[in-house]
Amino acid sequence: MAEQVPPVSPVEVEAERRVRAWAEAQRARGRRVALVTSGGTQVPLEARAVRFLENFSSGRRGAASAERLVRAGYGVCFLYRTRSAFPWARALPLSGPALLDVLRVHDGDAGGQRVLVDCSGSALPDLVPALLAYHRAKEEDALLVLEFTGLVEYLALLRAAARALAPLGSSAMFYLAAAVSDFYIPASEMPEHKIQSTDGPLQITMKMVPKMLSPLVKEWAPEAFVISFKLETNPSILIDKAKQALEKYRHQVVVANVLDSRRTSVIVVTKDLETQLSLSDDEVAQGMEIEEKIVSYLESQHRAFMEK
Repeated sequence: MAEQVPPVSPVEVEAERRVRAWAEAQRARGRRVALVTSGGTQVPLEARAVRFLENFSSGRRGAASAERLVRAGYGVCFLYRTRSAFPWARALPLSGPALLDVLRVHDGDAGGQRVLVDCSGSALPDLVPALLAYHRAKEEDALLVLEFTGLVEYLALLRAAARALAPLGSSAMFYLAAAVSDFYIPASEMPEHKIQSTDGPLQITMKMVPKMLSPLVKEWAPEAFVISFKLETNPSILIDKAKQALEKYRHQVVVANVLDSRRTSVIVVTKDLETQLSLSDDEVAQGMEIEEKIVSYLESQHRAFMEK
């Protein structure tokens, strides 16, 4: 599949340079590094695109996991979909009345030139801890951010980051939580202009997106610890799908989950084990997120992988 990956662009070259320099700084600090991919991909239907295909991914799992990986001592390269969930910013309502209701405007000095905006601590109890954690991560250079919107951009940035992290060997973790489209229309087959509704019912033929796991594991970062995610709506096929992925791509872990229970339960599938991680009712009531258990388990698995 490697020959189907988009050709190298100046944007990809610059991204690889940035990640490589940052990764060397992480190595000098004695940190392990995790590349966390997060959010969905946008697939255009026209060259001068008006219409796109999307999936429902909000990026919450990737963002929550990135926070916990930083807390566990990793340097995190966060490759995420623009405007999807961002680490620590999840403590803020994203928009609408929920955000406006917690903001207050105060008069400034006598001249009225200074306006202060604050928010109620009771309305956003997690905001101060989130701000402190975010700024600490930035000050310690533990977070590097790369943004993508479309599928082609994601594929290029993933390749750039993987090549940049390859020199870290087994101390690099790839935590591939992004919900990447399985289908796309090659640029050479797209209509140039907006598809007209007057042409009648829309019929689309899409191609399979090149699978990045194969070149990542075999070529780009062959010594890294690689985790993929498998989401299904049918529980009866979930484990078989996860095992098929491990057999096909030869990476280390698949985190398998069912759509309806993805926020409270997952199954971590390796070549030898199937380990269920779940939240109890008490843990849910206390506000615990399943990503806390996922990251804790995978961090120990990564450590064991490095010691082999």
